[in-house]
Amino acid sequence: MRGFPKGMLLVLSAPSGAGKTTLARALVEKTPGARFSVSATTRAPRGHEREGVDYFFMEANAFEARAQAGFFAEWAKVHGNCYGSPQSAVDEARREESLAVFDIDVQGGLRLRKRAPDCILVFIMPPSFEELERRLRSRRTDDAKAIARRLEAAQEEIRQGLEFYDYIVVNDEVSKALGRLNSILEAEKCRRSRAIEVWMEEAKNFQPTGG
Repeated sequence: MRGFPKGMLLVLSAPSGAGKTTLARALVEKTPGARFSVSATTRAPRGHEREGVDYFFMEANAFEARAQAGFFAEWAKVHGNCYGSPQSAVDEARREESLAVFDIDVQGGLRLRKRAPDCILVFIMPPSFEELERRLRSRRTDDAKAIARRLEAAQEEIRQGLEFYDYIVVNDEVSKALGRLNSILEAEKCRRSRAIEVWMEEAKNFQPTGG
């Protein structure tokens, strides 16, 4: 069987601070045929974030114009800013039978599921709320009020993740969480719906040798 039959779309969502971006980047680095889907956003860059690597940074009017033109496979407004995943990431995965890894929030994941029902939704959980708060504070990018808002939002995000997502991965240690993600990918390659499509295509191309 090919690496990622028909192209596979893996969505990682999590509360802010749970470590989904670290996991997404590490998974892409260690997985041949995997690509990170760089999202577009209207928020300003933070710290050492780079254009085209961490995000595509856009003005609000430019983002809206592209959204109306169908540039995004999904987009949503989160914490006052817009975020979107380019449709090109989906198209490339399908065309090249590769893996596209999306680092997006729950809203984005559920919207992508509507456009691509076969996408794989994985919710990344922190080991505990106490650990989540510690990670948020250690980033030193938000003040106390912002951290409180993120912790409050995390409760609803976790509720939605537990209700709507296909898999739950606790990010207690990055290496262990990566192992769980790899197990999910292997299981998805064996999913009946994917195997049927691949087998039927192979059967169509089969030519008996005779004898």
